[in-house]
Amino acid sequence: MPGENLSRDEADERAALLSVDGYEVVLDLRSAVGDSDEAVRTFRSETTIRFRRTGEGTSTFVDLIAPAVDAVTLNGRSLDPAVVFDGARIALDGLADENTLVVDARCAYSRTGEGMHRFVDPEDGEVYLYTQYEPADARRVYATFEQPDLKAPHLFSVTAPEGWTVWSNGAGEQDAEGVWRFAETAPISTYITCVVAGPYHYVTDTYTRALPDGTELEIPLGAMCRKGLAKHFDADDVFLITRQGLDFFHDNFDYPYPFGKYDQAFVPEYNLGAMENPGLVTFREEYIYRGKVTQAAYESRANVILHEMAHMWFGDLVTMVWWDDLWLKESFADFMGSFANAEATRFTNSWVTFANNRKAWAYRADQLPSTHPITADIRDLEDAKLNFDGITYAKGASVLKQLVAYAGRDAFLEGARRYFKRHAYGNTRLADLLTILEETSGRDMRSWAKSWLQTSGVNTLTPAVTYDAEGRITELAVVQEGGELRPHRAAVGLYRRTPDGALTRYARAETDLTGARTVVADLAGEERPDLVLVNDDDLTYCKIRFDEGSLATLRAHLGDITDPLARALCWSALWNLTRDGLMPARDFVSVALAFAGRETDIGVLQMVHAWTKSAVTLYATPEWREEGGRLLAEAGLRELRVAEPGSEHQLTWARFLAATSSTEADLQLLEGLLDGAAKIDGLDVDQELRWALLSPLAVHGRADEARIGEELSRDDTATGKRHQVRLLASRPSAAVKAQAWAQVVEADTLSNALVEATIAGFVQPSQRALIAPYAEKYFAAIERLWDERSIQIGIDVVKGLFPGLQDDEATLTATDAWLSAHESAAPALRRLVLEARDDLARALRAQACDRLAA
Repeated sequence: MPGENLSRDEADERAALLSVDGYEVVLDLRSAVGDSDEAVRTFRSETTIRFRRTGEGTSTFVDLIAPAVDAVTLNGRSLDPAVVFDGARIALDGLADENTLVVDARCAYSRTGEGMHRFVDPEDGEVYLYTQYEPADARRVYATFEQPDLKAPHLFSVTAPEGWTVWSNGAGEQDAEGVWRFAETAPISTYITCVVAGPYHYVTDTYTRALPDGTELEIPLGAMCRKGLAKHFDADDVFLITRQGLDFFHDNFDYPYPFGKYDQAFVPEYNLGAMENPGLVTFREEYIYRGKVTQAAYESRANVILHEMAHMWFGDLVTMVWWDDLWLKESFADFMGSFANAEATRFTNSWVTFANNRKAWAYRADQLPSTHPITADIRDLEDAKLNFDGITYAKGASVLKQLVAYAGRDAFLEGARRYFKRHAYGNTRLADLLTILEETSGRDMRSWAKSWLQTSGVNTLTPAVTYDAEGRITELAVVQEGGELRPHRAAVGLYRRTPDGALTRYARAETDLTGARTVVADLAGEERPDLVLVNDDDLTYCKIRFDEGSLATLRAHLGDITDPLARALCWSALWNLTRDGLMPARDFVSVALAFAGRETDIGVLQMVHAWTKSAVTLYATPEWREEGGRLLAEAGLRELRVAEPGSEHQLTWARFLAATSSTEADLQLLEGLLDGAAKIDGLDVDQELRWALLSPLAVHGRADEARIGEELSRDDTATGKRHQVRLLASRPSAAVKAQAWAQVVEADTLSNALVEATIAGFVQPSQRALIAPYAEKYFAAIERLWDERSIQIGIDVVKGLFPGLQDDEATLTATDAWLSAHESAAPALRRLVLEARDDLARALRAQACDRLAA
């Protein structure tokens, strides 16, 4: 991987030297099918780049990662590939003012989800291709100047196997010779170009809209998936969200969708949630649901669809200069996804999900040693790859929500409109956006940005309340703690119990919180509340704490809070207290088991389930884990039996029970649900739920290889294969663990999806002793792995196999020893290990807190 890196300094030098007029890319993908040796299967890629020298100097390089280059021609002059190509770059000397470069190469199909990924469907043997490039893998498919600020039009033509269809960013058609030719794109960055090819199932629709000038905008819509998933594909709902999103963004952005058609491809073995390639967005195919799922799953898919659509403007039309300003696209898209979901679709409570789910990701990331400002210092591509994180996405989106409260909604949206018109098809930096927002809001955006975008860390906000003899508030202040004391536009809500037992808000004040202590004068004189909720309505980004009376109220009455957003904020705050070692894990579990059954928001309930499992697995003392697990399973069974038959709550509790079962009685029930001997009224045990029920049976040694194979025979699909691989690796056997370790660490034959599945099976909390011997092997292997594997596989292995379940001081010491002995290791690798170390140290601190409650 190090030889494939590109530094910011190198990118700056190249951008100062040249500008690109256009690419012509010719691909021959007929080799995707047939009997070729999988290890050496390649395709022909011929790239013509026209570019101008605009700065001083006559030498540069073009990026290409390929097994072989057959010919390189610069301005009609033939260059020797053996001399100019080093496996990752082609050196170019003797540049003229105007240049034409032609590179004829043999590029490799990918099994890692990077570049041109090739997938063979085990169900029917069909081959499917798609590309994925961000941040810098277009160079695995064609020769490029692989940096976001060298935008150019792209013209693609593709020869594919007979019977296939090919899609790219522009509209395309097949000519008489069988070659697929596509319309030239607008100027775009290389990392958002795209090719999808294969026998995909394809559905079409159309979006139309009257424009202010009296014309009509018509956007052809398409959606595709593998043929094997066609029977599950609810394209109508995908198109519904797509049309609602296009309406929302046209209403608010006042800039017509600029990229012609709008295809959406759901593709196999995808590393990301989705990718915003203009005109051809790609998604992981898990967003096509094979069984019954909750509305939270549909909301999540809608959010991703709208997130990627927002990128058509934030990121594709206007693009950051370099990855330092990745937030200019990802933070905005993450914010706009929830914004559009709440205002344009049926998912009107999406801000509840944002507060409870997305922000949890941000809080964790912002407390790691690798936390960074939203506008980060990205030295190279390895830094960029790791910066697609909770800071850039969820914290950035949270800060934008704070910006809307600070500057005003109208000023924010008017700023966006001016930003698109002023910088269309160009590249920007932070200052470009701030200048426009100062114009529209009249506020000092520089000071705001310095506090919120250019510093790291999360503040805590805690109420401090005093009362008079009659129980009325004499003073309510908000105390702010943290390294950088930021300005917060926030609301403080007062809640009390009503005669019918509900916990409702009776007073609210919105104000600017500054410095270490701010008095909220508007709440003086109010009657004593049962609960003081700082950051009511979730306007700002912070961790909230409670005064003693409020915390006591939540322990006894959290489920009585009537407002779903307020309730979600309280759940999140209690979880942060647990992660921070301020609330014993068993206390959080107690609150969760008391009130989770009353949680009406299904997305919040699913997060509470995840948190309670983590509380028992990671943050409770080892001595209490068995009892804690038993309590979770008992609650799961109890709530499953009382849930409304056929409801999404029933399904959610069934999955929770499967994830927490370990006793003989629980496992027998799961076996009965699988073989039909047991029934629960209204519970549809479809294929996806069958795999969930079978998982604990494999983990606890009650489902052997033959039994898992039987389930695969029922579901002999790509998804079924991933489940089978995961379950095989999860069995409680030393031989099984050795085989799984060898497949991931010692060999390099598994695809990215199967690497992920094997790791997920290998790491089981109930098998700590069984996998303990691999801690030492992990530290001995990771630097070699980082050097030998692609960065995506390197990340998956280093994060996934870290011995965090060996939660003792010895593992912490071993981690510190590795870090001390490998100070010169790749910074990205060290960052991953440092993050894992921090999670382990946090778990040990939380266990110490929990031990005090024993």
